[in-house]
Amino acid sequence: MDVQVGDVLQMKKPHPCGGSSFAVLRVGMDFRVRCVKCGREVMAPRAKIERNIKKIIREAER
Repeated sequence: MDVQVGDVLQMKKPHPCGGSSFAVLRVGMDFRVRCVKCGREVMAPRAKIERNIKKIIREAER
């Protein structure tokens, strides 16, 4: 999956705050993402993030 820093990920499951959009801050074996609604940063394994992506919103599309 081609995810880049700066993309916004629309996830299948929402964050506990209710937001389901996450901005990508770091890409590698782990992803660091920031919840767009509350600003909380989360670091999660690549496999878990890629499995839960519903849609990728590119920086150019916004």
